[in-house]
Amino acid sequence: MASRRHQYRQRGVAVVTALLLTTLAVTIVASLFWQQQVQVRSIENQRLQLQKQWIMRGALDWARLILRENARLSNYDSLDQPWAVPLLDTRLDQYVENNRADTESSDATLSGQMVDAQGLYNLTNLAPKGTPDKKQVEIFARLLASQRLNPSLAVDTASMVAASVPRQALPAASEAGAGQEIDPQTGLPRVNAGTNTSSNAENSQGKTPVTVSSQRLMPMTQVEDLLVVPGFTPEAVEKLRNLVIFLPDGETKLNINTAPPEVMAAVIDDISPSQAAQIVAIRNTASFRSSTTLVNDLKSVTQGTPRNVTVCSSFFLVNGRVRLNRAALQTQALLKRTGTRTTGGDCAAGPAKTELVWIREN
Repeated sequence: MASRRHQYRQRGVAVVTALLLTTLAVTIVASLFWQQQVQVRSIENQRLQLQKQWIMRGALDWARLILRENARLSNYDSLDQPWAVPLLDTRLDQYVENNRADTESSDATLSGQMVDAQGLYNLTNLAPKGTPDKKQVEIFARLLASQRLNPSLAVDTASMVAASVPRQALPAASEAGAGQEIDPQTGLPRVNAGTNTSSNAENSQGKTPVTVSSQRLMPMTQVEDLLVVPGFTPEAVEKLRNLVIFLPDGETKLNINTAPPEVMAAVIDDISPSQAAQIVAIRNTASFRSSTTLVNDLKSVTQGTPRNVTVCSSFFLVNGRVRLNRAALQTQALLKRTGTRTTGGDCAAGPAKTELVWIREN
């Protein structure tokens, strides 16, 4: 009896051991399959990401080609030209057919639209050379008032923009005021330890003093950067999102063919929102084709010569969205078009070049 019980116990231990070993083996195999599945999915995601980026690069090249062709054929930019036509969801099945896996559907679409960046108010105009421009501050104050925002924010915004503009060349050490020491690394007058915000350097020839800020800000490039200005809220930024922009070049003119009425009413002196709406109605009938003839074209609406406006643009926003199976990519890029278009103070048709200023992915 004792020997039989001992044998039964050994058999029980063997069964338990076998079950434990089987469980351990199943766990190891499942772990290996899971790791393999993760690696496969990671490779698929990388492939989809690369495909999305190449599709978007092709879309940007196509947009640049359209802008160059438009510059060659016309001396103005308006909303009735091919570049302004939005691209609705376009299927790219044949484009990605050779690269998709057998278990994947070729569900690929591309959509986008180009926007004239000079149809928006350029906030860099507030301080193009690092010094606030009083006239531009008044323009931005009118734009803020039209959106029921505090107009006094224009002064603080101009100060922030001025603080973010790269420092311009200052007078040499021989022109600096007495006791003003020049930093050999930066070329700027040194700021005393007890100075909080700025110090004035006046040259010996009696020129206008140069105000030197002791603290510089990062360049402001996005509309969201307005949140660093005291008084701006996310709701206020959303109200201005489709009306303002930061362009790398200051002192840019507003394209009257593409600007919304709110921006036109702020930029053009002595016109009301209703008169700006009349200008929109006029351009919908026939686009303005020359900056020199705007006086005659707008004589029924404005009295005088519109300033700070043009009929052609150098900066364009390209909004694109590509969807590839379960992955999606949304981008916004800023293109700059250069060439012979703005020679002679007006717009002229001719060969042009395009370059990518920046691109952002969401």
